Amino acid sequence: MKHLSNEHYFYHMSKDNEPKLTVEAGDTVKIDTLDCFTNQIQDESYEFDALDWDKMNPATGPIYVNGIQAGDVLKVTIEDVEIRDKGVMLTVPDAGVMGKYLHEPTIKVLEIKDDTVDFNGIKIPLNKMVGVIGVAPKDEAINNGTPDTHGGNMDSVKVTTGATLYLPVYHDGALFGLGDLHGAMGDGEISVTGLEVEGSVTVTLEKAENIQTEHPILVNDDGIYQFVSHESLDESVDQSVQVMIQNILEPRTTLTLPELTMLMSLVGQTEINQVVDPLKTARFFVPQYILDELNINLK
Repeated sequence: MKHLSNEHYFYHMSKDNEPKLTVEAGDTVKIDTLDCFTNQIQDESYEFDALDWDKMNPATGPIYVNGIQAGDVLKVTIEDVEIRDKGVMLTVPDAGVMGKYLHEPTIKVLEIKDDTVDFNGIKIPLNKMVGVIGVAPKDEAINNGTPDTHGGNMDSVKVTTGATLYLPVYHDGALFGLGDLHGAMGDGEISVTGLEVEGSVTVTLEKAENIQTEHPILVNDDGIYQFVSHESLDESVDQSVQVMIQNILEPRTTLTLPELTMLMSLVGQTEINQVVDPLKTARFFVPQYILDELNINLK
């Protein structure tokens, strides 16, 4: 297994970022990460005004994958997510869904123990996940706080151990990176933070053989999820449904478009990743038993 330490990080995904590690397609890599604040906050006595907002969402990398070319799809299998023993949360005036009701910033540093986090005496189960994960975007650099077709800050609770993420590749080698781990988070990430933690993610990086896509796709044991990010959550939801039906399902079945539309109305699920980033991210889910019935195998 190869290893990349968290001293190699960047704040924008870009074709101009110099690779910090080169691997072969099929290699497994353990990637250490800083938390989303670049570890600036260590305790609740931290002076909020000292927080450097230019040091948000560092991603470790980039990693150049030999054998991956522009036009391919990168297959990222998440083998394991490990986190440290404490996490940080913030609320900030004018940020997040409740921001207009908040009048001063608040910092909490929470202890993680025995697969739970203690929030004011409430034991909350962990759901460890990767918030920022992606490749170099097609054109201009994109800040790691923003999701788009390249991945980025999609903040999905589904990006976790056992999942496989498929990302469109715009530049040779993909220039892959990840960061912004969460120990726990609900769909939406309504306060702008989940339980922000440092840690490590082990991934296997390969060339996808059965999928071509213009938006990130995630597959796990439950089924398949189509991710789409847009300024409008309504548009993200609509596009995630449309792309799933027209790009993934329709070419692989004999069902007509009206039939697929009816089937998806019966079994498909519109879900939310996050609603607090510059672009909002929705996902559309199709359960595995439906894929089995349609003889669709994307793994």
